[in-house]
Amino acid sequence: MSAIVPVITGPPRPVSQPGGCAVCIGVFDGVHRGHRWMIAQGRAAADQLGLPLVVLTFDPHPLQVVRPQSAPRALASPTHRTRLLAEAGADEIRIITFDRTASLLSPADFADEYLVGDLGARRVVVGENFRFGHRAAGDTSMLAVLGADGGFDVERVGLHTDADGEIWSSSRIRALVAAGDMVGAAHGLHRWHRVEGVVEPGDRRGRELGYPTANVDVPRRSCRPADGVYAGWLVVDPYGAAPDRLPAAISVGANRTFDGVEHRVEAHVLDRTDLYLYGKYVAVDFLQRLRAMIAFDSAAELLAAMAADIDAARNLTSAAGAAPAG
Repeated sequence: MSAIVPVITGPPRPVSQPGGCAVCIGVFDGVHRGHRWMIAQGRAAADQLGLPLVVLTFDPHPLQVVRPQSAPRALASPTHRTRLLAEAGADEIRIITFDRTASLLSPADFADEYLVGDLGARRVVVGENFRFGHRAAGDTSMLAVLGADGGFDVERVGLHTDADGEIWSSSRIRALVAAGDMVGAAHGLHRWHRVEGVVEPGDRRGRELGYPTANVDVPRRSCRPADGVYAGWLVVDPYGAAPDRLPAAISVGANRTFDGVEHRVEAHVLDRTDLYLYGKYVAVDFLQRLRAMIAFDSAAELLAAMAADIDAARNLTSAAGAAPAG
């Protein structure tokens, strides 16, 4: 479990870091390899200066406010994201509630109110393509000019690439998830891709077939994998003191054999018949896609496929570690 660090949300406050700090700024959706690379540079800067590292981020994603039709699917829930940021090296996480008021801040006001007035930043670490302020009018050059007046310097971090020179970005990982490539997505995320929600009653079709499932009410803005059947885990109370990580076969999509139309995420926990999960908050971690979601000609053919899925899921989850390699 990642370390728990202070998480501060809301408008700017008066001098929350009176001794100063190093600051990393970004949305950090998913906290993937590229984000971790930048935060590592921030961590090094903070250690060099003998200061805490504050990760400054935004919720909701700014595009949900300024261009909601273009807002991307979330690669991590807000709680998961804060845990991942702590794991990546943050000493404090500062979340700006991104609303219309925040969207109208000029670059100068953003720097003055948050970086200088709130955090007392002495070094600010950002990606080379960082933009900020109303209509994204500010860039790293402007930030450096504002820093000269505000008492902080700016470190620009290049985009992180893989061995082939391809950039690790949130959009790249979303594309892998959308294609059902959970192994590729996990390599970029440095973890298994996860969706979360509360277990709600379904149509109990799985129970009638002998394979009860937990129907997870995943938020609409979550980044769901392509329709299909997956091996993975159902994690009960994922952010509690003792999360229960259970191997599972996971179905994403509508049940075509029975003319289902509702898009669902359902997890069948392997080799357990004693679970009562209704109303519990759970996470679903995806290891590998087993097959596409298809319509079978009969319930018997579906049952045979489900038995094969469960065998495959059992073998894959038992062989996998807690986190993906690489």
